[in-house]
Formats: sequence, structure tokens, C-alpha cells
Amino acid sequence: MGQVQQPLTTSLLDLFLELCALPSPSGKERAVTDRVAGYLTRLGLEWDEDDAAARLGGDTGNIYCRIPATNGGQGTPIFLCAHTDTVPPEAEIDPVVGDDGIVRNAAGTILGSDNKAAVVVMLEAARRIVEEGLANAGVELLFTPQEEVSLRGADAFDHTRLVATTGYVYDQGAAIGEIVLGSPHGRLLDFRFHGRASHAGMWPEEGRSAIAAASRAIADFRLGRVDDETSANVGVISGGTARNVVPEWCSFTAEVRSHDERKAIDLVREMLETAAFAASLAECEVESEVRPSFPGYRFRETDEPVVLAARALRDAGYEPTYALSGGGADANVFNARGLSCVNLANGMMDIHTPDEHIAVADLEGMVEVTLALVDAARGTTWGLA
Repeated sequence: MGQVQQPLTTSLLDLFLELCALPSPSGKERAVTDRVAGYLTRLGLEWDEDDAAARLGGDTGNIYCRIPATNGGQGTPIFLCAHTDTVPPEAEIDPVVGDDGIVRNAAGTILGSDNKAAVVVMLEAARRIVEEGLANAGVELLFTPQEEVSLRGADAFDHTRLVATTGYVYDQGAAIGEIVLGSPHGRLLDFRFHGRASHAGMWPEEGRSAIAAASRAIADFRLGRVDDETSANVGVISGGTARNVVPEWCSFTAEVRSHDERKAIDLVREMLETAAFAASLAECEVESEVRPSFPGYRFRETDEPVVLAARALRDAGYEPTYALSGGGADANVFNARGLSCVNLANGMMDIHTPDEHIAVADLEGMVEVTLALVDAARGTTWGLA
């Protein structure tokens, strides 16, 4: 890991703690977005918010801001993206900094470093670019809502507004230095089993248990790590009406992810057939729906946006490593639309859990990586729109 030369500024840490303390589950990001917008305004930057809130049924749209180039258009403009939502917190959020320099939540739920660590890094980098007059080829900032629910905010953003065709998100829970070369293709599956209700004590033989049928299907699914490229999961199940009633209905949600899209399609088909067979054995019926979650992508280490990221990491004192991710990020949306968007790890750990944490030094480290990206892009000529 690289050694950061400058100490963390109090304003950066204070802003991070403030944003983490503001609950912002998907669709309810208003308080965080207002704080972001106010920060940009104080820097003298122009920004706007699109109409994604109304289209997505939330309270917040995408915030877009452009920092003009300072070198006559030479070099490669880049865009940076972070999402303002988190998975739902299950308690209050009380971010504290320990003696070890690690930020954790003292209240026993998520911290929200995913992705507020990226939000504050982008804002701090923007402040330094503006106040220190740092040369750049053009930097665009995008703050999206509802990333945690199938990347809905980024999907609703009009990507043709971007001047840059190369971008970066900081949304990988790993040590700084890791560059994500690929993300899986995702599919969402919804199942609803229909049986026949009856009194469970008096006429159980008249009933047809939808829960039993759904349970058989789930037991026969291949779940977890299916192979080195593919995973599947059943995440939520509900059904029945009362303890003493044979359940007439049962619903559950599932997902499939694979770096090989054909494998994802084949596994989805297998799950649909398994559910139909389980329903028939229990004399039930099943309704199923399959929807795309996010499109996958794959980079090579020699691709120019990856090379630029590796150079910036080294310039900031970090040795690049390369990995494939099992998760999706806003980068998936932009890559599917013909842009090149690379996901970089930013030091957040144990995301989506009560053990989520991030080192204070990693916040400052990612600011240095961001400024190194801006500087490296200034000296390149590829990727122009």
C-alpha cells in the first residue's frame, strides 16, 4: 500500500462522518444529495439535477456537474461517478473514528462508506482542482441515486450529456490498488406459487401447500458458488396466511450472476424448469418472471482506461492489482452504453454489514489517486468524444 504524504484534512473527514450519519436508503437520498449540491455551489461550480426522481418513484435525481478544462481541450476528459444511496440501515448510524484511524458505526448497522467514501473523495478532489487551479482536460462529476436497487439512477441518466467517454467509479470493497477488469451479467427472478387453502388440522388432505412446492424448488436449485464464473441466490421468501391454514401462496425472489452470459441464461432456464417441476409434483401452479439486473463487461489490462488507472495508482504510491468482481456497479451501465468505465477499489471493507469500515488514510489516499487520474488524463489524447 502506498504512503500518503499529506495528512487527512479535517474538512474531508468531517464531511464523510456527516454524510454517513444521514440515512439514505435507495429512493430516499434527498438529505445527502442536498449536501452534495450545496458543496458544489460553494465551490462556484454549476450543477443540475435531472428528473430521475419522478421517473423512479424516489425523492432524488442524478446530480451532474462539469469542471471545465484548463488546457485548451488537450488531453482526455474523464468522468467520475458515485452513488448517494446505501442498503437500508437497520438502526441509527453513529460513525466514529477509532484510535486505530478506522471509521466504524457504533450503532450496530451499516456505515455507508459504500458509496459515501467515493462521494466525499470526488468532492474533495473537485475542491482542490478548483481552489488550487490544477490543470485538467475536463472532469465531469455524476452522483446517482438508487444504485443499490439494480443501478436504477445511472440507468435513468442521459449518458449523452457526458463529454468524456472514459470514466471511473470507486465502488469495490477491497484495498486501494485493485482494478476491476470485469463484472458479471445479472438476472432477477420472481416466483409465485399457487396452491389450495384448507384447514391444516381438519382437512389437510384437501390443501395444496404452495410453501412445500416452493421449498422443493429451492432445495433443488443450484445455489451459492455454482462455478468459478457463476453464482445464484434466493434472497427473500414469504407465504401463507396463518399457522393452521395450508398455505395457498408462496413467493420468493432469486438472482443469477455470471461472467459468461450464456451460463447465466442456461442457469435461469434450469431454475424455471425446476420450479415448474416442483409445482407439478405438489399439484400447484407457479408464475415466474425474469428481468435483466445489469449487463456485464470485461476489460484487458492493456486497455487504455485500465492503463491510465494503473499509472495513476502508481503515481499515488499504490501497486495495481487486477480482479473480477461478483457485484454490479454504475460502471456496468456506462460500459453497456459504449463508454469505458473502470471500477477501482477504495478501501471500504465488509460493506453491507454491521462490520463495515474504512481507514481514514484510505479516504485521503483516494483523493490522491483521483488527482493523479486527472493529471494522467491531461497527458493523453485517446478517448475523446
